[in-house]
Amino acid sequence: MDEVKQLVTAIKKGDPKPIYFLMGEESYYIDKISDFIEEHVLDETEKGFNQMVLYGRDVTIDDIVSNAKRYPMMAERQLVIVKEAQDLSRTIEKLVDYVNNPQPTTVLVINYKYKKIDKRKALYKAIKKTGSVVFESKKLYENQVADWIRRVLAGQNYQISPKAAQMLVEFLGTDLSKIDNELNKLKIVLPEGTQITPEHIEENIGISKDYNNFELRKAVGERDVVKAHQIAKYFAENPKDNPMIVTVALLFNFFSQLLHLHGMTDRNPRSVATALKVNPYFVNEYFTAAKNYPMKKVSYVIGLLRDADVKGKGVGANALPEGDILKELLVKILS
Repeated sequence: MDEVKQLVTAIKKGDPKPIYFLMGEESYYIDKISDFIEEHVLDETEKGFNQMVLYGRDVTIDDIVSNAKRYPMMAERQLVIVKEAQDLSRTIEKLVDYVNNPQPTTVLVINYKYKKIDKRKALYKAIKKTGSVVFESKKLYENQVADWIRRVLAGQNYQISPKAAQMLVEFLGTDLSKIDNELNKLKIVLPEGTQITPEHIEENIGISKDYNNFELRKAVGERDVVKAHQIAKYFAENPKDNPMIVTVALLFNFFSQLLHLHGMTDRNPRSVATALKVNPYFVNEYFTAAKNYPMKKVSYVIGLLRDADVKGKGVGANALPEGDILKELLVKILS
């Protein structure tokens, strides 16, 4: 993200702002920016007297302001970091008086995770007006995460195949912190310059390269009955790692995209990739599936998936195991 790079560059140049209000649904960048500030604003000899870490559940706004107004000892500035500040959501607007007149020798970092302050209220306006930083970390959409993985790894001299990136997304979801942890495991065992493959993912993270939602979607799209049922059997034997609700949601998204594709007049692969919000590498799979599933069949399958979702939640399924519901669903889709 360009905004993150700008923040990091300014801090590296020794030009930190008096206040950093880091907020939003995605905690990854909030933690990364806060940690970077903690590492670079003060040197190790200054931290003992001039760095304080507070937690929202343990303090009040008055406590934060009191600490922020202290003067540094034998240093140019002090650093006050407030973690889990979302616990102060009911009183956070009281910080506005300090924001309007911040201590110039203090760097105050507010980590306000999973929420955001109201941009119409005084606190947000004051932070923007006084030249401090308010950073909103937005959650990425699922179709954006694979590209994020690629960019993060490229910056660390690694590459990753499209299939391997998609495996991570489908197994780990959109939680960037969780994905970053798994990437760090890979970087421990793989030398720089490596292209990460599905085999690396399987060996080091434990995601099967042959039996996963990505391969099931492909098998269904190709109407490969044998492969689809092999994967369903594996899922039934490993239900904790392959919850049916996730599988049904992925297939629902896939067939919804096929419905969109059937309605498109521009079939240029690049246009299709943009419209369906998929990596261009996978566009041919959608073309193949569109040939195998006419629009009428796609609409029928979407109805089946809605029914399966309801059954998977225990409604009218006579307590059928998830594996049996999935097998029954695939029989109807592939017939």
